[in-house]
Amino acid sequence: MALWFAKSRTIIHHLKRMVGFMGDFHQNIWISSSSYMQPGPLSSVFIPGIHKHRSTPSLFLFNSSVSTRFSLQRFKSTKAASQHEHLCSTDDDGGDYSQGLDFPGGNVACISEMRFLSESTGMRIPCYSVLDGNGEIIVGSEYEQLGEEIAVKMYTSMVTLQMMDTIFYEAQRQGRISFYLTSTGEEAISIAAAAALTADDIILPQYREPGILLWRGFTIEEFASQCFGNKNDCGKGRQMPIHYGSKKLNCVTISSPIATQLPQAVGVAYSLKMDKKDACVVTYTGDGGTSEGDFHAALNFAAVTEAPVVFICRNNGWAISTNISEQFRSDGIVVRGRAYGIRSIRVDGNDALAVYSAIHRARQMAISEQRPVLVEALSYRVGHHSTSDDSTKYRSVDEIEYWKKVRDPVNRFRKWVERNGWWSQEEESELRSSMKKQLLQVIRVAEKTEKPPLKELFSDVYDIPPPNLREQEKQLRETIIRYPQDYPSDVPL
Repeated sequence: MALWFAKSRTIIHHLKRMVGFMGDFHQNIWISSSSYMQPGPLSSVFIPGIHKHRSTPSLFLFNSSVSTRFSLQRFKSTKAASQHEHLCSTDDDGGDYSQGLDFPGGNVACISEMRFLSESTGMRIPCYSVLDGNGEIIVGSEYEQLGEEIAVKMYTSMVTLQMMDTIFYEAQRQGRISFYLTSTGEEAISIAAAAALTADDIILPQYREPGILLWRGFTIEEFASQCFGNKNDCGKGRQMPIHYGSKKLNCVTISSPIATQLPQAVGVAYSLKMDKKDACVVTYTGDGGTSEGDFHAALNFAAVTEAPVVFICRNNGWAISTNISEQFRSDGIVVRGRAYGIRSIRVDGNDALAVYSAIHRARQMAISEQRPVLVEALSYRVGHHSTSDDSTKYRSVDEIEYWKKVRDPVNRFRKWVERNGWWSQEEESELRSSMKKQLLQVIRVAEKTEKPPLKELFSDVYDIPPPNLREQEKQLRETIIRYPQDYPSDVPL
């Protein structure tokens, strides 16, 4: 190691002498780099063989950061070089690159001061928002324009999702389905994001994103069939309720384990990159999921492979009963993106127009620049975590009511749509009345529809069932014969 440092210092010494000699000859010449061009009186020297992909030779600036310029060449095959150089050229860390460490990943400056990075900057990352509480555009807002057709579809889909959650939740409370989980208060995060994507984009959801399926054409009959686990369920009744999925709609089936879909999403995105597809992957998690190892593995995996994946974190304040203040000390989730080298943004998750605009832009960057993007959507889980939870045990009713009435994303977006003359009270009444009738009818039909036959529990995986599966089926049928009173009468043998 000592010999390595000695050789490095010798090389830098000779380079400095070369710069001093060449500097007199190259005064007032234009300096070019991988990320910017600017005139200046600083010394420069032509380095043959660097940036061979360029049609003209590059003139590289030589000063105290000379070794940094050399270290950037290790990134020639990625976009990291321009990003790293930009940071080095703008951040004044007071370090001495001439005595730096030519470490893999880029030169690291040396300083004589013992300096620890602060645990916090003291200022929270701002939240991108377009609509104020009254549904009016905030002056100076930058956002994607929405036409009447898309805006109305977004609003009616949010209302449909809201009503579906209400009625299906009540069906569970009546004992008609075994489990349910709502998206109340977070409707904009799935609906607005879905509107900003294309049908070719692949979705790996968590469990509060049925709005994406709804937007893409998953019918309320299909939602009901899945929750009731009848023969019309594309999952054949093998999944818990609300674990939707549709190959036709490019939505990977939801799985219960938290955050396992995140590294899987990166793998899918990398396959799109290899196939040069004009599409990206979008995957969701809650704030609780970011405490799982899979979240960190996925972000690092995505950054290193430069996979076109958009991570959307629903930071709704509560990981079941754990408040975010008890879960992590960092400023939410958005700050973690930069730590892994991922472009990130914090957006108001209760502002449908802001979510639409942010995801629209994130998708463009993910595909055109082949990079991952992290979006933290600040929202609030108005409903209980699930039908197995009573959230009033760990948070106040007043808190819930405030977010339900004052910060509701559906009402907020409705005000903006109405202000544009695209919606009326008459249309609102008709939509809610019609949708309620449809949902009640769909539930009645789904409840009476026959369940998938028992034999399908053991099919679809192997062409020829292996011995262990045949043994399991035999044991199950023997158990049914022994205890017929405990077997559901509506499930065909």
